[in-house]
Amino acid sequence: MIRVLEIGDYAAPDAGRMLVGLGADVTIVEPPGGVPARRTDPVGFAHRAAGKSSARPEDALALAPQCDVILDGTWGGPLARVAADLVAAAGRGVVHVVLTPYGDDGPAAEWAATDLTVAAAGGMLALIGRPDRPPLRPYGDQADQLAGLNAAIATLVATRAGGGQRVIVSGQASVAASLEFGAITYVHTGRVPERTGSTHPMAPHTLFATADGLIAGGLGGSPRMWDATLAWLTENGTAGDLTDERWQDPVYRVRHREEIFDRLAGIVAELKRDQLFHEGQARRLPWAAVLGPEELTGNAQLVERGFFVDVTTPWGPARDAGFAARVHGATPPTRLRVPEPGEQTAPASAERTATPVEPRRGALEGIRVLDLTWVLAGPYATKTLADHGAEVIKIESRHRPDPTRFSPGFHLSRSDETDPDTSGYFNNVNRNKKSVTVNLRTQEGRDLVLRLAAHCDVVVENFAAGVLDRLGLGYDRLREVREDIVVVSMSGMGHTGPWRDYVSYADAVSALSGWTALTGEPGERPVGVVYGLADIIAGHHAALAALAALAVRDRTGAGQHVDMAQLETAAAHLGDAILRADHGETVEPLGDRHPRMAPHGVFPCLGDGTWVAVAVRTDEEFARLAAVAGLPDEPGWATLAGRKADESALEEHVAAWTRSRPAEAVAEILQGNGVPAYPVRDGRTLVEHDAALRAWEFYVPLTHPAAGTFLHEGLPARLTRTPGNVHTPAPRLGEHTAELLTGLLGLDETEQEALRAAGVLE
Repeated sequence: MIRVLEIGDYAAPDAGRMLVGLGADVTIVEPPGGVPARRTDPVGFAHRAAGKSSARPEDALALAPQCDVILDGTWGGPLARVAADLVAAAGRGVVHVVLTPYGDDGPAAEWAATDLTVAAAGGMLALIGRPDRPPLRPYGDQADQLAGLNAAIATLVATRAGGGQRVIVSGQASVAASLEFGAITYVHTGRVPERTGSTHPMAPHTLFATADGLIAGGLGGSPRMWDATLAWLTENGTAGDLTDERWQDPVYRVRHREEIFDRLAGIVAELKRDQLFHEGQARRLPWAAVLGPEELTGNAQLVERGFFVDVTTPWGPARDAGFAARVHGATPPTRLRVPEPGEQTAPASAERTATPVEPRRGALEGIRVLDLTWVLAGPYATKTLADHGAEVIKIESRHRPDPTRFSPGFHLSRSDETDPDTSGYFNNVNRNKKSVTVNLRTQEGRDLVLRLAAHCDVVVENFAAGVLDRLGLGYDRLREVREDIVVVSMSGMGHTGPWRDYVSYADAVSALSGWTALTGEPGERPVGVVYGLADIIAGHHAALAALAALAVRDRTGAGQHVDMAQLETAAAHLGDAILRADHGETVEPLGDRHPRMAPHGVFPCLGDGTWVAVAVRTDEEFARLAAVAGLPDEPGWATLAGRKADESALEEHVAAWTRSRPAEAVAEILQGNGVPAYPVRDGRTLVEHDAALRAWEFYVPLTHPAAGTFLHEGLPARLTRTPGNVHTPAPRLGEHTAELLTGLLGLDETEQEALRAAGVLE
């Protein structure tokens, strides 16, 4: 069990919660009377603090020499001096994780920030919302949670390396690394993705109104799914001319998908939401009911899998969202308790055993990973491990092609070619890996994969539940070839429960987890998060679970199977919505507004499609905003309550001021007066104009032998001794087959030629 001191309110509470979920002993360092969030946001504080203990600064100094990690979210705040004293008291073996909104160097390093402004700075807002409305913030402080998630990963990477290093996490880079197609579309095609409302720009899915709610669904992403959809419509007598030959062309279907959406909308409007959901899933189609947070605690899948946690709060027992993954040997307490301020006074008895590590490229050097994943969530997990030095062997085949190599919708390129080695989408998320082509339809191919697995520490797979077992490659079989192997499964719903066989896309996971219902404008139909944020969060948590399982293996010698559900990773990132619903609150979409800040929103600026995010945290900040913006002298606006009561009028006046100025100028003026603000970045401005990301050296150029030289999204965390890096372009299909079959399995050229002739290596 790692021991953690958590101090400060920037993203450290989120990182600490994730580490609690993996069995860490986390102590919050609080001033007398506790941190302000205890009073200003007691439910939100309870969500993030449950399972932790609390210590006063003077007692934390006595704890510091025994702790392994200091999570430092003070970021220049009133507790920054205390954090520095804790680091000094902890000594050279501690891992000091510093969470910053915009990095620790560069022009924005000292800028004021909130979740809204960091989401704007990292490009998240530009991808969410309707095209004719302002960019939209997703519910749940997702930018803060991404910073916390990257901090948690960096914590386990650094402690695995032996401790003794400083880690800097950039919230902006954490968001910029989570955009799916947001920036890489510009990098590889020169186009800037626009907001598309509820419709994914690559996958033909959207939201439909049913007789009693909303459902996420569409055409599916494969010929099989289209055939199943068409068969469904034909059985119902509603297919019409969709049976015509032209609709068999996947490119034609994507180009004319709005016509199909209109047909589907008319068909489902009279049907029941849950009926459609379950019938679609029975046909192996990724349709999903849009559930609200109040529906989640009764969700049969989440309940049967034991996702929710019981929390002892100041107002009594409550039920909250659980954690993203459950790792044997690294589990949280059965019941989580919200600590009293300063309750822990005695130093921990155990001594820290970590010693500073010698510098090397990555902390995971020597770890070998077998990658049985495709598309986004799984490849993102293995990318994270590869970035920190693991040798990742990606198993591919033309018989089960990764859609991001072959599908026209994912093939980001400046040319019309369809070479699977030149897909920008695939190449961005599969850098630092090796590729072996093995046909898993053959027994010889499956035997080869087992032989490769015997040389691997970790297997990551995102097949549907049961598929790996049917291939003879399930955990029990893998354990026979390597007893201490760690297998991380990351199916959509998990390997147990009534929905174990249901299929999912990121939009389905978002719908079922509560994200979609809570992302929209107040009083309007929700929009949801259409890009693959849920996939990327699942990928992060799969990497985090693999690191935790490796730490357990280091301690006990035992491997394990981690059964992670992408539905649960998304629900775990819903923030405090489930706890608020359990508390009796009505949880609804907020749009860009905030219950404890005003103004808090995204405002138009000079130039088409340019916006700035502004968040006023205090009355003093509002006074400074009012002065520089020349706002009317409205006495009621001097207080938060007055501003919230007249919020629409206030926003109109702020928009009138921002509309005549460039977004950069607005942000600089407001930041010069201590008011959080940041231009809303899109794919082009992230890559070409953002000085903070440039100072972070976030975008990394690599030359690919087929695709040429292009930029890759870099690492959100910097580790001083084991930094990790983006060092090798994505592999060409099967590029390393001969190398690895020779080097690991000892197969000579004659044996390999025979396997190729038999269709095993293709």
